[in-house]
Amino acid sequence: MRNTYTKPFNSLYNMKTKLLNLILFLSFPFLSFGQADSTQLRIDEIEKSLVYQTGVVDLGPGNAILNIPKELRFLDKKQSAYVLSDLWGNPEDTSVLGLLVPANRGVLADNSWVFTVSYDEMGYVKDDDAESIDYNELLKKMQEETEAENPERQKQGYSAVHLIGWASAPYYDKEQKVLHWAKELRFGEDSIPTLNYNLRVLGRKGVFMLNAVASIHSLEEVKQNIGPVMGSIQFKRGSQYKDFNPEFDKVAAWTVGGLVAGKILAKAGFIALLLKFWKLILVAFAGVGAAIRKFVKRRKKGDDSDGMVTVATQENADPAL
Repeated sequence: MRNTYTKPFNSLYNMKTKLLNLILFLSFPFLSFGQADSTQLRIDEIEKSLVYQTGVVDLGPGNAILNIPKELRFLDKKQSAYVLSDLWGNPEDTSVLGLLVPANRGVLADNSWVFTVSYDEMGYVKDDDAESIDYNELLKKMQEETEAENPERQKQGYSAVHLIGWASAPYYDKEQKVLHWAKELRFGEDSIPTLNYNLRVLGRKGVFMLNAVASIHSLEEVKQNIGPVMGSIQFKRGSQYKDFNPEFDKVAAWTVGGLVAGKILAKAGFIALLLKFWKLILVAFAGVGAAIRKFVKRRKKGDDSDGMVTVATQENADPAL
């Protein structure tokens, strides 16, 4: 799996933490209950500005459609970039095609979680090895490799990464051509484990990647949605796994086992880590008002440069906070 994230995360995080601490320190004497209410109003306004889709979405890349499960809603590419980067503070990731968000809450809720949706045209992934993989042995190897790479990772400015174990053991549905598994990770000295739940939907020319962005405490709720999410991606005729033609089609370098054993430092891992700091980021900036006031001002002027787009067929819901 490609890993294009190259900026040292630890340095970025330390710099951001110092900045936020300074903002909070300077604004603390002026905070009041009235300002807390004002912050909540700003959060509500941001939530209401997001336009969610339901029903069926044409994904474009991969020649597939997304049948949005009734338990979830969908944010398009531009809005997803806004949520992941501007609201949650993650590095920009242009590969994300959209977000699947729980229907009963918003992206700024305390217990928020999402599935990112992206596509990798890596080729046809052979699944011959799926039934013969010893995933416990694979886990041990992945843990050893992760720990061995930590000194170099820290030297480059990254936090150490510890693979605690399977939060959910790998499982491959041979009929649906869907692979899913979950890793429990710990970043640096963080006391709260991070959930990295992965789904891979195999097609003729590539793989759709759906990654859960959540805390480990959301595991059971995320698992309850795996069934609906598994069946949500549907390749169009000619692009399905069964349509593979060995005379013309590229075969991927990855097998099913290779997809699971991909490098730990996937972008989704960083997204999951940074998710926990969205409220600190938002509240700190709300204290001085700059970022959210700028956003609200743009919305009132009808400027869509922030990536928010309104589509007539979409649902503009008021997420539960």
